[in-house]
Amino acid sequence: MQPYDCTIADISKFKRQALQWATSFDVACFLDSNHYTDSYSSYTAVIAAGVSKEICLNSGNALEELSNFLNNNKLFIPGFFSYDLKNEIEQLDSNNQDDLEFPDLYFFVPKHLLLIKGNEVRILTNKPNLLEEINAQFLQDQEVNFEGTIQSTLTKEAYIDKVNHIKEHIKKGDIYEMTFCQQFFSDCKSFNPLAAYLQLNSISPAPFSTFFKMRDKYIISSSPERFIKKEGLMVISQPIKGTAARSADPIEDNRLKEDLRNNLKEQAENIMIVDLVRNDLTRTALPGTVEVKELCGIYSFEQVHQMISTITAQVSATTKNIAIIKNAFPMGSMTGAPKIRAMELIELYEETKRGIYSGSVGYFDPKGNFDFNVIIRSLIYNESKKFLSFQVGSAITFASDPEQEYQECMLKAKAMLKVLS
Repeated sequence: MQPYDCTIADISKFKRQALQWATSFDVACFLDSNHYTDSYSSYTAVIAAGVSKEICLNSGNALEELSNFLNNNKLFIPGFFSYDLKNEIEQLDSNNQDDLEFPDLYFFVPKHLLLIKGNEVRILTNKPNLLEEINAQFLQDQEVNFEGTIQSTLTKEAYIDKVNHIKEHIKKGDIYEMTFCQQFFSDCKSFNPLAAYLQLNSISPAPFSTFFKMRDKYIISSSPERFIKKEGLMVISQPIKGTAARSADPIEDNRLKEDLRNNLKEQAENIMIVDLVRNDLTRTALPGTVEVKELCGIYSFEQVHQMISTITAQVSATTKNIAIIKNAFPMGSMTGAPKIRAMELIELYEETKRGIYSGSVGYFDPKGNFDFNVIIRSLIYNESKKFLSFQVGSAITFASDPEQEYQECMLKAKAMLKVLS
């Protein structure tokens, strides 16, 4: 594919046209920063469509096979990891109910690729009139057309009972912290994934927003969290722990933000995961290079304020990308500490298999860099089975109040519920 560059006057409209165009393919990936920028941003948006080559695997030897795939295809390769890849990294299993049936790992070499930075677009394709084809897309109002009844795998009472049991494990010293999640689901009579993404992204724009189509399976995400990124020889992880609601009243909103900043429980949750991430990165980092660049920073998004920390490390030029990811996966913010025991208890107390939820979507590039999000605040859809779900969770610690943890889950569910209302 020969790249060519162009400048687009109305980049928001162009992104919307490119997304609509991409959804006509069996496989498409749309990653949008929603113009959030930080010191580690590479692209405003990435759009990949069509498949030249692909790899689709379940746990076993998936990461090693992906490493070979990347070595043989030194190109821009988007894809996803399921949470349940944990089972080939550690001696773990996943036996809970799974109605979504996503593979544990999927990556593809796209036929068409658009890399957007500001108003500049780099297009890699063998199709000479691709830009004209995208610009010719007529944008129509999209309706979500959701028909179904949303149910939860847990009643509020059952959720609170499980949180109390998890706290008993903390009192006994089995774990210090565990991210406990519950699933909301529906058997859909109808559902429009593209419209749902557009509405979710309008309600809750986020820096790691994703629309991923893998034939009959969809990830529709407004994730605010970066799992891990590699740029050159630097590795960056930015775990989120700590959430507060927003208010339309500026004075009240600022009070909520400052309350989160000064909340000792939320700080303790965040710091425990920072220590876990530091340990994960140390396993592939050059000695003495792991550094906490920011501890418990407060960032505001459309729906919530979040507490985010940034940890960096340096790796050697011979360190394999898959080794870096393997040693950090699954992300500490979605497991707990100690990580392995937390994952064992997650399997015990959660009712359904996590699957793609709390996994990761992102890309590898030809230079050996990568960037992956955390799949949270996401609708997951299996079109063939007409099954739709989303999961929400919170970190359970010794100081957790079960009622407040439940309300935090409902706060995180707010945007998805609004899309489906």
